[in-house]
Amino acid sequence: QVQLVESGGGLVQPGGSLRLSCVASGLDYDAIGWFRQAPGKEREGVSCVSVSDGSTYYGDSVKGRFTISRDKGKTTVYLQMNSLKSEDTAVYYCATFIGGCGLPLVDDYTGQGTQVTVSS
Repeated sequence: QVQLVESGGGLVQPGGSLRLSCVASGLDYDAIGWFRQAPGKEREGVSCVSVSDGSTYYGDSVKGRFTISRDKGKTTVYLQMNSLKSEDTAVYYCATFIGGCGLPLVDDYTGQGTQVTVSS
């Protein structure tokens, strides 16, 4: 079983930045990344990185603003979020994905979520 613990959420003004962290432990996985859920909206895949080749995926709404990365020990995945907009407000969940980062993203294990609020 994989355990995922997120941190780094909070309140930020539009145009600001936040970095989310997710510490992963337990079994191996194909890919790891983030999805988000805003009130009244469908769940949205944000970003993913493949363990096998390091390839990445970004949702259209975050391309050019968000960057996913892993530390050298491969136990922590980060999501650097820049130029944040009000529409980025959501609960962000770290997740492992089955089969890599190809669409559709199929999550396997999910963390408890961290709230990101973008507001002035």
